[in-house]
Amino acid sequence: MSERTQWLLTPEAIRERCLALHQRNLDGKGLLRVDETKWPEVVAFTLETIKEKYPSLEIPFHSRLGHFRPGNVDRVHWLEEFLEGADATKRAKALVDLIIPSVLLDAGAGDDWKYFEERTVQTFNRSEGLGVASFHMFLAGDFSSNDELKTDGKALMSLTKAQLEKAFQVTKSNPLLGVDGRLNLLAGLGKVLGVNGRPSDLVDDFLLNGRVDALDVLKSVLKRLGPIWPSRLTLDNTPLGDTWSHPALGESGTFESLVPFHKLSQWLSYSILDAMETCGFEVIGVEKLTGLPEYRNGGLFLDLGLLQAVNPKDLTRGVSAEDLFVIEWRASTVTLLDQLAEKIQKELGKTPQDFPLAKVLEGGTWWAGRKIAAKKRAGGVPPIKIISDGTVF
Repeated sequence: MSERTQWLLTPEAIRERCLALHQRNLDGKGLLRVDETKWPEVVAFTLETIKEKYPSLEIPFHSRLGHFRPGNVDRVHWLEEFLEGADATKRAKALVDLIIPSVLLDAGAGDDWKYFEERTVQTFNRSEGLGVASFHMFLAGDFSSNDELKTDGKALMSLTKAQLEKAFQVTKSNPLLGVDGRLNLLAGLGKVLGVNGRPSDLVDDFLLNGRVDALDVLKSVLKRLGPIWPSRLTLDNTPLGDTWSHPALGESGTFESLVPFHKLSQWLSYSILDAMETCGFEVIGVEKLTGLPEYRNGGLFLDLGLLQAVNPKDLTRGVSAEDLFVIEWRASTVTLLDQLAEKIQKELGKTPQDFPLAKVLEGGTWWAGRKIAAKKRAGGVPPIKIISDGTVF
């Protein structure tokens, strides 16, 4: 892999290229405006949300594990019941085997889908519903070729659309967006792993003397799992995953024009780091990862007016990940999340190490984005009409 390709797979590259596009929006040259007079409102609303949800400020990382706990039920304990007596590494690997396919299934579910959980007699939708549904797939052995509490390549490659739809309770009256995209991601993961490979094999890449560095986790995720993403842009014969070309930065498709986000890869990384810490391992460097540019975090800035569409029709015409409006919106979201984290840390008297962006995301922006969306629109739908294939948002 060339040096410039390696660079595009780093948080530094994400921040640098996103800042370049955000600056264009600040300068009035982009497809969005930035109204910095809205900062006090954004900070206050996010702080209010943090204190409502986590009054003690004891906040976990923004992680998939949180989506296994809706309805005041910690399903991770159900998993622990099956792992009684296992050492920390084995427990961590089981969690990673659960987390990775679950995250790949986590793209937007749509406004009409829901999941009914028989054990708790509760119904969940959106990310929590997807999390609970995938949790039960794992417990049922749907990701394992021999019914053990693990995920392996053979099972993922043989998973069918009918199986996935049954597990997610999909019907004509309960439609789930992007089923084919989700299935393709799982099959792609299976091919990358090989018949006997497990997602948790990557734990051996970064677990050193009981310590885990966040940048090592992201590097391992991008290296091992990069090939599973749909073939979009490549550089030096390397698939770039969640990376897009913007002509304002350079000729279309050239290195200079490329804007990386690696949203799902970082979401995976945050989730793996949470799992490792849950199992007792020391985790460092979490503050070096970036914010996640998706419709809750990015929607918060639009709904509170910090970001505004120059052409309001861009919000309603239906846009997909490669659309220039979406690229600029996501780029500004990454930059604004960094700035918001600094403001929140200052207000709370915390350092980036004590209160990293991962906690600002989980405690504040993601929930604040959901809360303001619910106030503004029926069903809490995003402020942008997003066309999703199930692999980015």
